[in-house]
Amino acid sequence: MNLAIFASGNGTNFEAIIKAIEDGSIHNATIKLLIVDHKDAYAITRAKNHQIPYEVVLLKNFASKKEYEEHILSLLKQNEVDLICLAGYMKIVTDVLLDAYPNKIINIHPALLPSFKGAHGIQDAFDYGCKVFGVTIHYVSAELDGGKIIAQKAFEYYGSDVDELESKIHAVEHELYPNTIEKLIKEEL
Repeated sequence: MNLAIFASGNGTNFEAIIKAIEDGSIHNATIKLLIVDHKDAYAITRAKNHQIPYEVVLLKNFASKKEYEEHILSLLKQNEVDLICLAGYMKIVTDVLLDAYPNKIINIHPALLPSFKGAHGIQDAFDYGCKVFGVTIHYVSAELDGGKIIAQKAFEYYGSDVDELESKIHAVEHELYPNTIEKLIKEEL
């Protein structure tokens, strides 16, 4: 299965997926392309380190979000991408991509959906006083963090350090995302 990873920043989940493919945790998969929407995203360095092709696609270079996603769609088609994995991609995906890849775009969210949607899931759950935190993998839909849930993993945290909590969430993400991708690939084959 040909994968495209979309990222906006550091790319730790991108790196986790790369390592899972390299160590055989994810079978029958190739990362064909990384799409980044920030020219300074560290995910680019990770792509270079692993000789993975990448494209920096900046919304400001297009007349509309539709044209932006149509350009991305052309890159995906050129690379024969089967599954899109959002990994810290901080843009809302529109019908241009959703219609071209129905139930073939997945996202990782650092909270237990449907609670704490949006860009600040960890901080929002922490500020609310939650003691159970977790990670959700879901299909992307037109609704922000609203697609059908594929997998979740929860854990208890009673500490008072949001940075420590974030580290624990990342550790869960880096295990759950590759495992979920492997499960989806097995279901396709």
